[in-house]
Amino acid sequence: MARGPKKHLKRLNVPKHWMLSKLEGIWAPRPSQGPHKLRESLPLILILRNRLKYALTGKETKMICMEKHVKVDGKVRTDANFPAGFCDVVEIPKAGDQFRLLYDSKGRFVLHRIPVEETKFKLCRVKKQGLTNKKVPIVVTHDGRTIRYADPDAKVHDTVKVDIATGKIMNVLKFEPGKVAMVTKGRSTGCVGVVVHVEHHPGAFDIVVCRDAAGKSFSTRKENVFIIGNGAASGTETEISLPKGKGVKLSILEEREHIARKLNKA
Repeated sequence: MARGPKKHLKRLNVPKHWMLSKLEGIWAPRPSQGPHKLRESLPLILILRNRLKYALTGKETKMICMEKHVKVDGKVRTDANFPAGFCDVVEIPKAGDQFRLLYDSKGRFVLHRIPVEETKFKLCRVKKQGLTNKKVPIVVTHDGRTIRYADPDAKVHDTVKVDIATGKIMNVLKFEPGKVAMVTKGRSTGCVGVVVHVEHHPGAFDIVVCRDAAGKSFSTRKENVFIIGNGAASGTETEISLPKGKGVKLSILEEREHIARKLNKA
C-alpha cells in the first residue's frame, strides 16, 4: 500500500505538451506542490534546460535557481521544480528575458517573449467567489490567488487583470458572447476565438461555441474557456499579446501548404 505523497515521475507518464523524449532516460522532474496542477504546469527546470538551453544538466539548473536569477510573477523562485502555469510571467533579469507562458494552437506550452510593460500584469480566471468568516468578499483564481475585497463585478468564469506588484484587480473581463477567449483544456487547447454563444445543458456540461480569425467554429466545455480580451468592439482584440499563429489551428493540408510556401520563398 502506498504511504504518503508520490515523489517520482516517469518520463512515459509526463504530459505530452512537455515534449520530452522518451529515450533520454527513465525519470522526469516531478513538479513541486504549487499554484498549478501537475499536468497543467511546466517546471522551471524544463524551461531553463530544455527550452531556453541555459543549462545542460539538472545540477546547473538548480545552481541558476539558487542564485535567485529566476522570477515567476515577480517573485524569486529558488525551487527548480516550481510549477509555472498558464499566463504566468517568467523573468530572468540577468539575461534580459521576459516570457509569458501560453499555449500554441497545438496545445503545447510556449514561452512567448513579451515587452517590459506586459510583465506588470497577468490575467487570472475566477474559479470561486464567496465570503470569509468575517464577511470579507473574496475571489479565488486559477493560479491559487485569494484576492480580498475583490471587484463585485468579478463572477465565476470571468477573467480579472491583476497587477503583479500589488495583487490588486485592475480590470474585469466578463464572460459573455463577443469576448475573445483562449481554450486551456481539451482537444482545442490553445485555440483563440470570439465567443459566439453558450449552450446550457442542465445536469451536464455547458458548451461554449467560438469562432476563430479564419472563420472556423469550435466548441468546448465552459470550464475550459479563458477570456483574454473584450473583442474588436473595444478597439483592442486581446489584453495580452499572442504567440505565433495567433491561436488559429490549421488542418493537416493547410499546414502542409504553409510549409511548402515557406520553402518556396527560401
